[in-house]
Amino acid sequence: MLPRWELALYLLASLGFHFYSFYEVYRVSREHEEELDQEFELETDALFGGLKKDPTDFEWSFWMEWGKQRLAWLLLGHTAVSQAATLLARKHRPWILMTYGMWACWSVLGAPGVVMVLLHTIIAFCVAQFRSLFLSWLCSLLLLSTLRLQGVEDIKRRWYRTDSEYYLLQFTLTVRCLYYTSFSLEFCWQQLPAVRAPRSFPWMLAYVFYYPVFHNGPILNFPEFVKQMQQPELCSLKDSLCILARGLGRLLCWWALAELMAHLLYMHAIYGSIPLLQDVNCWTLGGLALAQVLFFYVKYLVLFGVPALLMRLDGLHPPPLPRCVSTMFSFTGMWRYFDVGLHNFLIRYVYIPLGGSQRGLLGTLLSTAMTFAFVSYWHGGYNYLWCWAALNWLGVTVENGFRRLLDMPCVRDGLARHLSPQARCRLHAALASCSTSMLILFNLVFLGGIQVGKTYWDRIFVQGWPWVTLSVLGFLYCYSHVGIAWAQTYTMD
Repeated sequence: MLPRWELALYLLASLGFHFYSFYEVYRVSREHEEELDQEFELETDALFGGLKKDPTDFEWSFWMEWGKQRLAWLLLGHTAVSQAATLLARKHRPWILMTYGMWACWSVLGAPGVVMVLLHTIIAFCVAQFRSLFLSWLCSLLLLSTLRLQGVEDIKRRWYRTDSEYYLLQFTLTVRCLYYTSFSLEFCWQQLPAVRAPRSFPWMLAYVFYYPVFHNGPILNFPEFVKQMQQPELCSLKDSLCILARGLGRLLCWWALAELMAHLLYMHAIYGSIPLLQDVNCWTLGGLALAQVLFFYVKYLVLFGVPALLMRLDGLHPPPLPRCVSTMFSFTGMWRYFDVGLHNFLIRYVYIPLGGSQRGLLGTLLSTAMTFAFVSYWHGGYNYLWCWAALNWLGVTVENGFRRLLDMPCVRDGLARHLSPQARCRLHAALASCSTSMLILFNLVFLGGIQVGKTYWDRIFVQGWPWVTLSVLGFLYCYSHVGIAWAQTYTMD
């Protein structure tokens, strides 16, 4: 570890960079408020003294609107039903919650929505009876592909009066795909006498229709769900109330922070105006990138925090919430600690079955490439998603290559002989700053699109070479030290 004064200096510098760049984004947001309002129709509300709000983050606006309409009440109803079932019929609680999940699905998506989820689930279950991993994966990918067929989309749109209801069905079926895929693959791996089909199908339905994670996740693999549902760690009423109070307090703080960012920093609207993005100064450009990734982080603290709280009240262990992106300093860490449930799914069902690191260098490259290809296809398979997935695959591959190089005995011994532990830590941060710069750039492709990524590449690494580029790497050097110290202090399993 570095001296405390040095770490404190890096922490203060990181915070200073954050706050000053955010101030620049705030200043640009105020200066261009009228033109952004004309182009994107900023919303006016009384939440923060009449400040206008940037509503152009579709995901946040979509889920907040649904939460205010019906989802919050349905999730509250799940908690009430679960607690009542625990007191009165603990043995039958999984089936009571399954029934409630079906009713909740019907109440927001109607009979067509319930039928679609059931149809996908039954098809996946029937194909799983062949106990073929290939057929189960083929079935899941084909069912996923039906969500993008224009003819099928037109039929589903006619079921609903608004696009919002149609999109809710699409999101639900996309997330349910991972759930019935998890069941199917686990069923294929079971020894034939171990699980009987009549007994496994009700558990599949209980798993697929578990309502806290029904519409948006997070992902909990089938064996973990069954084990925890059969042996839940139930708390006393007093402990449950404490968990609920602490959880609601955190959620309120995270929600307020996300709303404050949307009212003060119009980063999504500015990203939608490429001429303005190309015209802002470099401090604003950096602040927009930091604000964008931090808003994404806070957004998922809320979107995953709500179901995680309800799962804890049910006696289940949800996947850990995303780790703060300001402490991320590698591609590997970002994928491992942001969406832990999705990472566990990808490792268990895609990466390891394809051979992973057990099949040499080419096998590792192929397994990693197929994993990222599935992530891109599952998210929608658009061009910018394929670009984002390919760039992240490249980042993970280069990182692993450097890690293997530095782990070679001759290199490791040479570094230990010529560099002190503090110097090796500084070298680690210097390498991590390069990785972090690409991590932010590549994920801006995911958050803002290819054109936003190109703009950053041109402004920072082409037009800005050498001084802007080196300044950014210097700032990220400080961030990397903070992230490395955080990872060493709070080791995550």
